[in-house]
Amino acid sequence: MDNFTTILLYFTSFLTLMNPMGIMPVFLTMTSELSKRERRKTALKAIITAAFVLILFAFLGEYMFKFFGISVAGLQVVGGVIFFIMGYDMLNARLSPMKVRAEDVEKYVDDISITPLGIPMIAGPGAITNAIVLMGESKSYLDSSLVIASIILVLTTLIIILFGAVGITKFLGDKGNKIMMKLMGLIVMVIAVEFFFAGIKPYIQAIIN
Repeated sequence: MDNFTTILLYFTSFLTLMNPMGIMPVFLTMTSELSKRERRKTALKAIITAAFVLILFAFLGEYMFKFFGISVAGLQVVGGVIFFIMGYDMLNARLSPMKVRAEDVEKYVDDISITPLGIPMIAGPGAITNAIVLMGESKSYLDSSLVIASIILVLTTLIIILFGAVGITKFLGDKGNKIMMKLMGLIVMVIAVEFFFAGIKPYIQAIIN
């Protein structure tokens, strides 16, 4: 494969695993009480957090997992549980916008941009695993640079989507936002179930064998 085809495949795999449509409703709900400037600041910090995590795991993930005795399957199970709880709250309209005092805005932005937005919504188990696998399959410095380039490219695309998501709330209105939150909550729950069972499958197979 030529370099363009390779980076396109890498880009598509990361974009699919990060799932912007699953991230967007959580981002919109958790930042609805923030100003446009603070929303964009939150999105940027979340992207920087995800970039740091994905690039770190791309280079050191395999060694880190072995050192701490962590499995990708375990990460998927935890991610699935977190996603399911958030999706359930969204479905029942319980993931309500937080009232943030002016003096607490900076801390709130820092908190949510790291967790849950940066990790595990953007840099989730699937994306982390993908980074580790693709880097492990790299046979040259060029291949490795294509993996990193695809991560940067997909995160750039994602921040454009999140910046554009701000206008969606105004367009949909209050009722429209509630309907979208319930619908996306259901989607997030489905994603959570997929994550959970993908993670628990190796444990079940180990018990059976």
